[in-house]
Amino acid sequence: MLSEEHGRMGEQAATEWLRQHGYQICERNWRSGRYELDIVATRFDVIHFVEVKCRADNSFLSPEQTLTPTKVRSLKRAVAAYLALHDVDLNPQIDLMAVTISEMGDVTLEYIPEAVVSRW
Repeated sequence: MLSEEHGRMGEQAATEWLRQHGYQICERNWRSGRYELDIVATRFDVIHFVEVKCRADNSFLSPEQTLTPTKVRSLKRAVAAYLALHDVDLNPQIDLMAVTISEMGDVTLEYIPEAVVSRW
């Protein structure tokens, strides 16, 4: 089981990876009421809502498997709330950054663009 510290480490690694790959970070840990988004970033004509899922390398579930239908609905609602509050003229996209952390603290990242397909 991962600690809060591992979660923060995973989100920081995801943010750094996005920056290194040309993404402009707009928000981290955005909250409005019950809605929450891990990372909001832009690149070209797309606004990316990046869900960061951290797991230990010996975890039963992969980070991708934790993106349940309930979580997907929650993400879509959060994105809709964000877009309603901000004047955004970019194409929205929900992505997943799967972060695996080994017992030694090594971090492996897998970026999955359009992990959640939506019609906006």
